[in-house]
Amino acid sequence: MEYIKKDLGSYQLHLIKTDKFKTITVRVSFRSPIVKEEITIRNILSDMFLQSSSKYPSKRDLTIKAQDLYAADIQTYNSRLGNYINLDVYLSVLNDKYTEPGNFNQALHFLNEIVFHPDVHQQKFSEEKLEIVKNTMRSNLSSLKEDGSSYSLMRLFEEMDKNRASSYRMVGYLEDLEKVTGESLYQYYLKMIHSDMVDVFVIGDIDFKEITSMIREIIPVKTVKKERVPYLLSDIRPRVRRLFCKEVVDTSQSKLAIGCRCHGLTDYERNYVLTLYNVILGGSGDSKLFKEVREENSLCYVINSVPNKLDRLLLIRAGIDKENYTKTLELIEQILGKMRKGDFDDQEINVAKEYYCTALDEVLDSPNQIINNYYMMVLIGTDDLDEKRRKIMEVSKADIIKVAKKIKMDSVFLLEGDSHEEN
Repeated sequence: MEYIKKDLGSYQLHLIKTDKFKTITVRVSFRSPIVKEEITIRNILSDMFLQSSSKYPSKRDLTIKAQDLYAADIQTYNSRLGNYINLDVYLSVLNDKYTEPGNFNQALHFLNEIVFHPDVHQQKFSEEKLEIVKNTMRSNLSSLKEDGSSYSLMRLFEEMDKNRASSYRMVGYLEDLEKVTGESLYQYYLKMIHSDMVDVFVIGDIDFKEITSMIREIIPVKTVKKERVPYLLSDIRPRVRRLFCKEVVDTSQSKLAIGCRCHGLTDYERNYVLTLYNVILGGSGDSKLFKEVREENSLCYVINSVPNKLDRLLLIRAGIDKENYTKTLELIEQILGKMRKGDFDDQEINVAKEYYCTALDEVLDSPNQIINNYYMMVLIGTDDLDEKRRKIMEVSKADIIKVAKKIKMDSVFLLEGDSHEEN
């Protein structure tokens, strides 16, 4: 696999050559410092891209054209990267060697049509199509509590840090949804196109010179921008007294969400030591949380932990019966305490390292994961896969204990089920 980065002035072009895939994948990433009030309109915009364009005025027309391009696939996603919001447009299309000469070039023009020539008349998006998107989003926003696991985590973030980017609901907000009009959406679209920082990734069995020429011609971004805020959220000390919050819902199972602060970690600790700490704690089926809380004590249906590195957090989630809330919380705290005391052995560390290296191998099986890896290298300076593998093997038990002492339970949110299923 060969990687090069080219600075085209108004955006960065990243080319990754590999013959592992039959497809060529293109990702155009727009990013901007996150603003809470803009999340909803940005979600709407990403959905509107897939409704129609100037040349293809209906979703059916877009589908037919995609099929003509040998089932080209275009998707859009919104996500948060620390203090930034990212809107990604993905194109995946078969390499010309499996279709016909010029198919990839046509697919790039199709991508250009969708993103840079939207279905706009008299400086506004179609109100009819906008209402279709808004209705879908309105329905999703009205049923957030149906996914208790995601909702409990969302509420934990809101209670834990009310004004930080981590507390923002990436699904959007109903009150902001109702404010969006075809005209306001178009004005925001223009702002994004002219103000967002842009990266373009292309991965596949490609010719660097040929692809660079195509991208220069077809991706018409002209404005030069600079980074404005750091990606990592600021480092905050854990609360002296933990925050406990609860919300009651009409369901049989309760959801427990715990936010732990990772305070004072170095870059090496955050990127490597914390990763192994998490695998041992709750990041795998062999973890301490899974074995002790679920299997040995039968206090939960499911339990796991995950590091949220850009937010400097470690999150623990569990599905429990409300009667087990206190016991579950006490046992989790005991396990965190054991980690600080070094109550784990070299075998657990070795298994965690093998788990991590297997995950690195799996990155190479997905074009999107490869792109994500290079994107993080560009944005926050993470290492390449070989260097990650080397550094993870250097992590010692003493390193993990040191990190364990920097991780403290800060906030607890219980989504308490208040109904009982009948047998």
